[in-house]
Amino acid sequence: MHRNVREARKDDIELIVDYFLNSTPEYLEGRGVDINKLPTKEEWYEILLTQFDLPVKSKNLFYLIWQFDDFPVGHSHINDIIFGEEAYMHLHLWHSSARQKGNGTFFVKESLPYYFNTFKLKHLFCQPYALNPAPNKTLERVGFQFVKRYETIPSWINFKQYVNLWEFTDSEFLLGHN
Repeated sequence: MHRNVREARKDDIELIVDYFLNSTPEYLEGRGVDINKLPTKEEWYEILLTQFDLPVKSKNLFYLIWQFDDFPVGHSHINDIIFGEEAYMHLHLWHSSARQKGNGTFFVKESLPYYFNTFKLKHLFCQPYALNPAPNKTLERVGFQFVKRYETIPSWINFKQYVNLWEFTDSEFLLGHN
């Protein structure tokens, strides 16, 4: 089975939006999502579509698609992007059959060059829900450094929750990708 990462295209928006809108409330809650904050399909399309045509330095969202044999199985994205400085990464494996097999670790490692090289980042942060063990284990395996646990609303679709803040720096990226 061939795994790869690619930049999202406009025709991937439906897959990304459907992942959230078609997931069960219990599944989303386990990932820290407040289902009452989810936008409509049309609103979500509008938000994502506007980002595709922006110059890189103006983007606040950037999506990658994770694939098995050219079939999309998940996505990662960054937001709160400060070009040349930092961004916050999010991880989503859409299919349960793809989880707990080391795929998240592979996909996160393969996503790093897109984020660091495209946005010239010095710091890449990820703040998964503290009660969701999978992304926390994945980040540790990839080499992210644990910074702290704290309470926040990590994104516009989340409820107030404890998150674990993880960091990966440009120097760590350069060491691992030379």
